[in-house]
Amino acid sequence: MVQRCWQRSSRPSTLHRKASADDPITLSTVPAETGLTAIVQDHFGEALSEPRGDSCSHADVYTGLQGVIAVLAALQHRNRTGEGQHVDVSMAATMLSVNERAGAMLSDIDTDGEPIALSANESHIFEMADGTRLTIAGSPIYSPMFTRYCAIMRRNDLLADPRYATARLRRENLPSLLAEIRSWLVTFSDIGQLQAQVSEGGLAVGRVRTVNEFAKSDWVREWNAVVDVDDRAGGSVRMPGNPWIFSQSELPTSGTPAYQGEHNEEILNELRIPESQIRDMQQRNVLLSRR
Repeated sequence: MVQRCWQRSSRPSTLHRKASADDPITLSTVPAETGLTAIVQDHFGEALSEPRGDSCSHADVYTGLQGVIAVLAALQHRNRTGEGQHVDVSMAATMLSVNERAGAMLSDIDTDGEPIALSANESHIFEMADGTRLTIAGSPIYSPMFTRYCAIMRRNDLLADPRYATARLRRENLPSLLAEIRSWLVTFSDIGQLQAQVSEGGLAVGRVRTVNEFAKSDWVREWNAVVDVDDRAGGSVRMPGNPWIFSQSELPTSGTPAYQGEHNEEILNELRIPESQIRDMQQRNVLLSRR
């Protein structure tokens, strides 16, 4: 399938936060705020003990992104050398490359109970007294994060509690540790007050929101993160906007998206593929299109 892309303009956002790849804020609170955590919870529902696959098509999406990166790299090579080339992008290799645990697991590294990576599943979902669901960036099992949790909870006595002396012990006694955190959380009636106290420890709170709830936020409007796109049937559909803003470039407004495979023949003709070969690929469903 060959598809054309569309872009839109965007404007600077005062709410954008620069973060490093290992920043715990990026690992749990952003997925919670933007709807991904809610999607995962809806996907698993009450059947948390039932084996299930993930709720999102990571391999498809990530491999597409890696394909774009590879094409841009090949174009840069062509600009330098004048030489074109083919690029092969593997789904399996992509999934290995984005697996933040792979290095430790492949090397059989023993972390002695410490989380291998500060990913979202190590950041628990809590509930305030008013029923607001939230997550706090970072796992309290992880030693540096446990120290921060004790500080923001004003519970330095937990640092001397023998049940929580090591990561392995904290993992073994996790129910009681989480009970301490939940008892502290229900003392707050306002998530803003909670965030202010959590920020003292360099952590962040992420409210668990649905995608539609997030789309109503001031930040989405300011970033133009959700756009209305012509559906080519007299109406429009809402779609995610661009995830980037350039300081020196103004992107064009969003255009009308192509149907799946709409430009297959046009582009293959440009590549001088014989008409008979195109028809053969269509009959064998090698080329797919939706009109």
